Amino acid sequence: MTYTFFDFLQLVGSLGIFIFGMKIFSEGLQKIAGNRLKGILSGMTRNRLTGVLTGFATTAITQSSTTTTVMAVTFVNAGLLTFVQSTGVIMGANIGTTITAWMVALFGFKFKITSIAVAVIGVFFAFLFSKNTRLRNIAEAMVGFGILFIGLDFIKGAVPDINSNPAIFAFLDGFTQYGYFSLLLFVLVGTVLTLLTQSSSAATAITLVMVFEGWISFPIAAAMILGENIGTTVTANIAALVGNVHAKRAARFHFFFNVIGVLWMLALIYPALHLIDYTMQYFTGSSASVMAGGADTRDTAALGLSLFHTSFNVLNVVFLFAFIPYLVRFVEYIQPDRGGKDEEFHLRHISAGVMTSPGLSITQAQKEIQHFAEVIDKMHDSVTELLFDPTADKAALVDKVRKYEDATDVLEIEISDYLVGVSEHTNLEHWMTERIRFMQTAINDMERVADIYYQVAKLVERMAETQSVWPDPATAEMQQMMLALKAAIATMKLNTAKEPGAVSMKEALVREDHIDKLRDEYRDNHYKRLESGDYAPRAGVIFIDMLNRLERIGDHILNVNESASGRRLKALRVDGTNVAKQ
Repeated sequence: MTYTFFDFLQLVGSLGIFIFGMKIFSEGLQKIAGNRLKGILSGMTRNRLTGVLTGFATTAITQSSTTTTVMAVTFVNAGLLTFVQSTGVIMGANIGTTITAWMVALFGFKFKITSIAVAVIGVFFAFLFSKNTRLRNIAEAMVGFGILFIGLDFIKGAVPDINSNPAIFAFLDGFTQYGYFSLLLFVLVGTVLTLLTQSSSAATAITLVMVFEGWISFPIAAAMILGENIGTTVTANIAALVGNVHAKRAARFHFFFNVIGVLWMLALIYPALHLIDYTMQYFTGSSASVMAGGADTRDTAALGLSLFHTSFNVLNVVFLFAFIPYLVRFVEYIQPDRGGKDEEFHLRHISAGVMTSPGLSITQAQKEIQHFAEVIDKMHDSVTELLFDPTADKAALVDKVRKYEDATDVLEIEISDYLVGVSEHTNLEHWMTERIRFMQTAINDMERVADIYYQVAKLVERMAETQSVWPDPATAEMQQMMLALKAAIATMKLNTAKEPGAVSMKEALVREDHIDKLRDEYRDNHYKRLESGDYAPRAGVIFIDMLNRLERIGDHILNVNESASGRRLKALRVDGTNVAKQ
């Protein structure tokens, strides 16, 4: 045997070049698509059929079914899609991923494309340094395309020659002598191969090379393709581990949909393969059978395998389309919704990690900031109950507010880290960099709001411990202050859900101005009450301390609104009204 360990390392390195090229190619295509991916993904919301078309189109653009399915799971996690809407996308992604196999079979084996790939890199390499973002993204995609096929050619060269290494062929051939059991074994091999490469496209390319080089027969290669359809579901399931129940359901659906497809195809595998064989003979005009193998059928076998890959995924969608509601119910049964209470303080939208497209990543971060605003709103309600409900369990409410404050600490750190990860993308457009900076500012202000609410809760606790009480006018004033903050938070929630260009600062400024006026008025009233002895000095100190803290909350809320608008405002006071010059 002439195949050495160094030769094996060359094979691994060749595979690495192929996967790297696929990654660069995919990322470049996604950057070219940019925010238009969001428009394409909006097609998911109509029905399952348009969802299938959307999943197919997105996978064709990204050249990665894994990216599409992880994107679908992440969007379900973010609330941008429902679980049911995501099912069509996942089915379409299975069809879209077969494009890679056709691309490899047609160009990688039928043509000597290496010289063309090198020429493509030579043409576009210089544009990687262009100041024009779109041109730079196109160059990145084309360079990735070239590297991909150079890697494929290296793989073909690194695969051991069948004539020079009969021992390896005999080893593999020993596992193919068990009839139907051999097919099941190589389904498992295909699954493991996809797990190892973390790319069904790379696993498919390896399978195509192996059948082209004669190392495995056509039926064994088809079995590996089926296994790769199972292996490709693992990444989305891993991404969903830290997602919410709906994201987990989408990932489980992907797994069961593909497994069911593999099971029915295994039941019909030999008739299906003979039909593929007949089709290839008919269209190529050759009488040689790909099922029988042989050196003269290798090109045809690679094309036949691509046809099998596409036919299987299309037929799986067609056959199971009417049964999707039942599969959805089954997934909901095995992955029940426990009410979401245990997920209340967890990240909801960015737990699947930074996405390849910075624009979509920013959308996820915005959804998480909306979640942050909801937590602030809940903190306000708890503090309000703590202040004004005499029957409330104050110790329990203070502990609840503390948990909310802990949650906001986590939110600030995790969102900030996520945004840093997004900003590490090379060649970010200027508006993206600005948006990330304003988001960082917003979450910092929101975390400060949470800190102050917890401080207010501790002040209420101190009042209870010292048995301090306020007169009715002071209590009524504090109620009005809390109502004003509630209205300001409602405006903040609306603005954090909008795109920067749609944010109007007028209402936010009115809310903040009202809070300032109440603070000034109630501060004057406070000093009058102190002079007239309406309450004890200790109660008075707590009142003015709390009043000033609540006014600072209003300032931070205004800052969040400014960050949501994407611009800093210079407020002028004209006739007692804040006017923003944007």
